Amino acid sequence: MASRIEDYAMLGNCRSAALVAKDGSIDWLCLPRFDSASCFAALVGSEDNGRWRIAPADPDAVSRRAYIDGSLVLETEWRTATGRARVIDFMPFADEQVGVTRIVEGLEGRVDFEAVLTIRFDYGNAVPWVTRVDETTMTAVAGPDLLVVRSPVAVEGEGLHSIARFKVGKGDSVPFVMTWGPSHLPPPDVLDPYDALAASLAFWEGWSNRCNGAGEWSDIVRRSLVVLKGLSYLPTGGIVAAPTTSLPEQFGGERNWDYRFCWARDATFVLSALVNAGYHDEASAWRDWVRRAVAGSPEQLQVLYGLAGERRLEEFEVPWLRGYEGAQPVRIGNAASTQFQLDIYGELVGAFAHAIRHGVVWQPTADSVQTVFLEHLASIWRKPDNGIWEIRGEPRHFVHSKVMAWLAFQRASEQQREGHDAELNQRWRTVAEEIKADILAKGVDPERGCFTQSYGSKELDASLLLITLTDFLPPDDPRVTATVRAIEEDLLVEGFVLRYHTSTGVDGLPPGEGQFLPCSFWLVENYVLLGRLDDARELFVSLIGLTNDLGLLSEEYDPRSKRLLGNFPQAFSHVALINAAFSLAKGYSATADVHATPDEALDTQGARA
Repeated sequence: MASRIEDYAMLGNCRSAALVAKDGSIDWLCLPRFDSASCFAALVGSEDNGRWRIAPADPDAVSRRAYIDGSLVLETEWRTATGRARVIDFMPFADEQVGVTRIVEGLEGRVDFEAVLTIRFDYGNAVPWVTRVDETTMTAVAGPDLLVVRSPVAVEGEGLHSIARFKVGKGDSVPFVMTWGPSHLPPPDVLDPYDALAASLAFWEGWSNRCNGAGEWSDIVRRSLVVLKGLSYLPTGGIVAAPTTSLPEQFGGERNWDYRFCWARDATFVLSALVNAGYHDEASAWRDWVRRAVAGSPEQLQVLYGLAGERRLEEFEVPWLRGYEGAQPVRIGNAASTQFQLDIYGELVGAFAHAIRHGVVWQPTADSVQTVFLEHLASIWRKPDNGIWEIRGEPRHFVHSKVMAWLAFQRASEQQREGHDAELNQRWRTVAEEIKADILAKGVDPERGCFTQSYGSKELDASLLLITLTDFLPPDDPRVTATVRAIEEDLLVEGFVLRYHTSTGVDGLPPGEGQFLPCSFWLVENYVLLGRLDDARELFVSLIGLTNDLGLLSEEYDPRSKRLLGNFPQAFSHVALINAAFSLAKGYSATADVHATPDEALDTQGARA
């Protein structure tokens, strides 16, 4: 059985990621990319679907673990009745080689260890042909995939598993190096595990030490930024939402989605987090990924894309995997890629405006591309859509979607760059005013005076908190304060914010999900804007208290079982944490800074950070 979601650590090298549990078992790994088929799938299946456990043979062994400072290199110390040892786990940065290295070191006395390796390609379905090449090397092949495992200890086949039993005393060191390669090519070159460890630590130290301080929250911000970097795909600059698929939004539920892709909507939030933290190179890489991914006809704009901007992300189910704690189905691909979501147009224009403001050079063709997209948006903004939450039902006129359409035209109308067409500015301003009037006429509950989830509805939606993080209305506008108050009254459950509420939920939760953590971080930023700094701090402290022992967050939280839910670790949650922390540290909303007017951008447009 898989461990609790919060008991996993993430290893990563900006190409893929592995999840390793407290018991020393790597239960999820896809190679060579985040979105490749897995070779270890015990996380959403069983041990027979692939895993790699290295731990003391003593069942009473106890452990403690931590990341080596500022890195995704995990150190787990084990203590038994006979001694003490540690395991160092990491994914090396070795050009285009991708794999996992594990080093077992003796610290005191002697400790008996057991390594159990079960390789199953194609999401736990394909049993490989395993061959011993020599005393230190074995290979596993199935279809297009090859794994090479090198270690000085003997690895023997037992059934359909590969097992090594060995001892370590003080000063002993036993490495295991597993590397992926295409099966039709020669095996990957031998990798020195100790040189690879030194190089990985040097990379992470150099990267994490560039982080801007966030006052008393600097440590948790730094950890979240390292997670965000680990979820980035180095060859293209894309950032995956999470490295996993089908970790459920409710235990035993059916809302289990594949998050190993890049959401265009995340652009503004990610840019805000990276720029606030001082990572302008990464912000530029993400901006460029977005520009390439959305290139083409505006009517073909997608919600999400593959790591290199791939558009075909067909969704299917894998019936041989029983699901995390029985939550079925396990899905590969994501059908939300074909949905119509109006808000992403505003997110993209806002993202590019934010990039300009912080010194990212505006590309010569960007004006014409933006004009084409805005002309298309002008023809479709009146249509209903599936909304930010990708609701798989009838489209509606979601208020958040309309506000983001307004934002696109408002930001475009404010652009004052040399050579920019002033007539276009006026055209976009006219459309923005039309959209705003439509929202105020149809998107406000006349009785409560607050915004609603969609036109004609009485329901609330936590995405309405993002209205405050634009300048659609000032924070002290009665409709804004009424919306925050209504969300506090209707969507706060045990101190955290729901995405939305339905009458058919259980214990105040919508059917099929827990509490979506980014929404609560958005409330923190709203509190900051409203001057409620004590409330902002109290909520933020409660939120960071939900991180696991390594500072990692998933997508959602279940207040009944006090457990994390959803894909893990979740980029959106960590981005929201980063922005909320900087908001508290600076005394204003860091996310709202994304939507600052281009007049402010002119002050810094010519300077590269």
